[in-house]
Parts: sequence; structure tokens; C-alpha cells
Amino acid sequence: MGRVTQMTQRSPKVTVERNRTLALVSALVKGVVAAGLGLGSLTVLVMVAWISSPYPDSGPGGALRAAAGIWLLAHGAGLVRPDTLSGVPAPVSLVPLLLAVGPVWLAHRAGRDAAEPEEGRARPSQAGAFCAVTAGYLLVVAGAAAYARGGPLRADPDTLVFPVALVVAGAAAAGVWTAAGRPFGPPPSWSPLALQEAVARTLFRHRVEAACRSAAVGVTVLLGGGALLVAVALGRNAAAAQDAFLALAGDWSGRIAVLLLAASLVPNAALWGAAYGLGPGFSLGTGATATPLGLDGTPAVPHFPLLAAVPDQGPGSPLNWAALAVPVAAALAVAWFVARRAVPADAPRARPWSPRETVLVTLLAALGCGVATALLTAVAAGPIGTGALSAFGPVWWLTGPAALGWTAVIGAPTALLLRLWRLRTPGWAWRRDVTEADEPPVKTRTKAMAVAAASEDEAEEDEGEEREDDGAGRPRRWWAPWRGRGGAAGESGDAGPGGSASPAASSVPAPGPAPEAASGALNGPAAERGDEGIEPYDFLPTDPWHGKDSREARWASLKRGSGGLMADFPAGPADHPGPADRVGPADRSAPADRADAADRAGSAADRAAAEPDGPGPTTP
Repeated sequence: MGRVTQMTQRSPKVTVERNRTLALVSALVKGVVAAGLGLGSLTVLVMVAWISSPYPDSGPGGALRAAAGIWLLAHGAGLVRPDTLSGVPAPVSLVPLLLAVGPVWLAHRAGRDAAEPEEGRARPSQAGAFCAVTAGYLLVVAGAAAYARGGPLRADPDTLVFPVALVVAGAAAAGVWTAAGRPFGPPPSWSPLALQEAVARTLFRHRVEAACRSAAVGVTVLLGGGALLVAVALGRNAAAAQDAFLALAGDWSGRIAVLLLAASLVPNAALWGAAYGLGPGFSLGTGATATPLGLDGTPAVPHFPLLAAVPDQGPGSPLNWAALAVPVAAALAVAWFVARRAVPADAPRARPWSPRETVLVTLLAALGCGVATALLTAVAAGPIGTGALSAFGPVWWLTGPAALGWTAVIGAPTALLLRLWRLRTPGWAWRRDVTEADEPPVKTRTKAMAVAAASEDEAEEDEGEEREDDGAGRPRRWWAPWRGRGGAAGESGDAGPGGSASPAASSVPAPGPAPEAASGALNGPAAERGDEGIEPYDFLPTDPWHGKDSREARWASLKRGSGGLMADFPAGPADHPGPADRVGPADRSAPADRADAADRAGSAADRAAAEPDGPGPTTP
């Protein structure tokens, strides 16, 4: 009985471990299934072409081994053709990029599904899901490489670790990261302290995100421009492309196979066109290079339809020089997207980036564009034979720096100009005058405050007092309503008719015997907006406002405006100098004007109290 109790107590732990083991096995199976789907789909296409061919060179075993070799080539593996006319094995390392999309997407999907939680089932850790999916996928890769060894296209063992294993691991890691919500964790402990502090800031992450998006836009424009160049060149040499297509195969099954191969190489052709527009161009064998300035040397070009777009020998014409518009367009696209993030249109209170931040983000985007272009061109090129065909396609260590240089040299000044243009647009003019210190706390005004402010503004209009500045010598700006009369936003304003202005007393009237302070009226555009909006203002001063002298002054002003309805209030002399003594001699220079304004404000306040839901009063 004791043994049964002990097993019962250990059963939850055993169940958890068993669930984790099952989750790891499930992730391993998902990696195997992802690799099998990619291999199976490609095998179906190869077998259909073999069955439809009237003159097959080998049996079904040879076709299956060729399919395994092509599938490995889609992962970046180098192939070797042992059967050649010269008897020397020929390498094939030019990867059709369209074929690479399927395996990479399947590995990514497997990693994401393995890391996502399932209802009612335990899931492995992120590291466990990554390792299990990668291991399952690489098991199929190893089996395919062993099976293709005796076929017409066998895999080079040195390329199975790099880049095949690296490609599979990267796609699986991206899938696990996607399932986790694409988080940006802290950098490793061995990284510099300045980098760790920068990554911890939200502002830094936003800048990096903007740079990555802009770099992706630049690479996309480069690819689109390169594809456009290839399409134009093929249109000019349509007859040569058609002759090459018809000469490769005489039956419809062979033509379909050639068409599928040409379609899989379209992304490669787009990258070749982008390298041509960037300036370094591409190699057509060891003795020829095509650039916008011309085609030098004797090209070793196979008979293939896409290669009909290669320019003619000799110096380049102005039409060839027009290809330089591709990197210019990419740099302008990067600058435009950086400027959009530097001065966003959908955030009315967002501060624009400084010129230094704009330039740094543009340079970072240019760096990303150069790195991505170098990686893609390294995959899109490679040897397709021995001798003259050992160098075929763009050179990555020349194309990448060229993309970086074009984007940085043109993109950075253009981003600064676009930033300045967006700031100088009338809709953006107010941004030059708003700072964080100019945004005071927001408080909802009461109806009595709005009515009092309305009466005060009407009194000022009757007296003909038109103030054209904010009290500090700066002109009042119509696009900044919080900088109107009285400085309601915390800037310099008028302390009263004829009074001095200061930043501390701009949003509220100075307490003391002044009638404006007694009426409780606020300055600013309150009368124009009524009770609909909210009015920003500074915090009220505590000590002078609640002093004895201030209360007596406010009571006296309300008594004068009540028309004799309020009882007398004994207003004795102040024992100490009140706030009115500190306002300045200008506030004591016009007692009659202040009394008239206070009477009107007090009457307006009484009418608002008697009719809380009615319309605002009209100043007599």
C-alpha cells in the first residue's frame, strides 16, 4: 500500500515530463513533415517532366535522384555534375531563388507551429522547439543527400553544413521568434554597456524599426528596378529570346521544363539587373563583365532565353546609362520613408526628429540595404561549370558596398530636405514653436469660468485694447491658440489691463485687490470655444490665492457686481503687503478701468449662477 501511495504522489511529475517529451517529439515530427512536403512537391514536378519526356535519359531512379539534388540546391547546397563532355565534374552553385522560397517558408512554418501553445497540451520551450524542428528537418536533408549521391546531380558534402544547415536553422529560429510575438530581448552580457543601455530604451527600438523598414523598402525598389531593366532588355531582344527557347527543346514537355526553369530564375535575373544598375554589373564568365559603361571582354554565355537580355559588346549608350536611375530611385524611397517617420503626420503632438537623428537612421537604413543586397547577390550568383563559367553573375563584395554608397550619399541629404519640407508646410508650422515645456496640464473649465472669460474678452474689445504680442516681445501666432491673449498655455501673457506679464502668473490673474482676480476670470480664447473644449493652464498658486487679502478682494468685487444683494463684508486693512503690492505700479494705475471690468464680470457670474443651463450672458 505504501508503494501505491508513493507512485500516486509522483504521478503529476511523471505526467508533466511525459507531456514535455511528447511535445518535443511532435516538434521533431513537424520538422520532418516540413522537409518531406518540400521534397515531395518538387519530386512530383520532376516526375511529371520525366514521364512526359519522349526520350528520357535515365530510369525513374535517376529522376528521383535528380529531384533530391535539385531540392538540396534550393537550400543553397552546391551540386556536382559528374557526366560531362570533357569528363571533368562540373560544379553548379547558382541557386534558383524562386525554388528557395518553398523550403524556407516550410521550415519557418514548422518552427512557428511547434512553438505555439496548443489548448490542452504542453508545449516545449523555445530552445527545445527550435532544436527539435531543426533536427527533424536536417534528418531528411541528410537522407536526400545520401540518396542523390549516385544520381546525375549529387550534393557537395562541404556545402551541407554551410549554407544548408544555416538556412534551415535560421528559418526555424525565425518561426519560433514569430510564435513568441517577435520580442526584442536584451543583448548578451558580453556586449558593450552602451549597447545594452540603448536597446533598453523604447526610442532606440523605434529608430531601429524605422531603419529596418526603410532598408526593406530600398531592397524592394532595387529588385523592382532590376526586374524592369530585364523586362525592357528582353523586349528589345525578343527575337533572340524566342530562338533560344525553341532551340532548347522541340517538344511541348521539354518547353514546359525550360519555361519552369526560366521562371525559377526570374528573381536571379532581377538581382542581376539591380547589380547592373548599381554600377559593378555582373560577370559573364572569367573574361567578360557587363556594366552601364559597356561590355568588356568575350562573354561565355550559354544558350538560354533569359540571357538574351545581356547587352551587346562595346561601350554603353545613353540608354544603358539610364539604368543608374534604379539606385537613385531606391535611395529616394529610403529617404522618403525615413522622413515620414521623422515628421509623422498622424501624431499632432509628436516632436519631429532632429537632423542628427534623421541622418543616423538614414545611414542605418543604407547599411541594412547594402547588407541585404550583398547576401542576395551572393546567392543569386555562382559557378555553373569549369573554366570560363566558373565565375557567373554579380560579385557580392562589390554590389553590397555600391548599394550602401548610393543609398547613403543620396538618401541622407534627401531625407533632410524632405524633413525640412514637411516642417515648412503650413500644416506643420506650429511644430517649430511647441516644446515639451509648452504643454501644460489639461483641466476642464466650468461654465462660470467660461462666462467670466467671455465677459472679460468683450470688455477688452469695447475698450479697444488690441494686444499684438504675448507680453515678451514675441508676436502672437494664430496657429497656436494656446498662445493667445493671456498666455493660457503657460507662456508669457498679460497680467491685467496695463499689468506686466511673467511665465509664473500668465495663466491666472494675480491675486489681490485687482477686480480681475476677484471675478475669477481666465484669460485666453475661452469665449471663442465656450464649454465645448478643454483649456490648458498652469497650476494655481496656493499661498497668495488663499490669503486673507485675496479673499477680501474677491468678496468686495462680487459685492459690487451683485447690485446690493450681498451682505456687507468687513474688509479691514491688511497687516502685511498683499499680492497687489507685488504686481507692480502698473496694476494700481487704472482703478476705474479695473472696477468697470470687475462689475461686468461679477454681473455675468451672477447671471450664470441663476441660469446654469441657459445661454451665456451678453455684456451690457
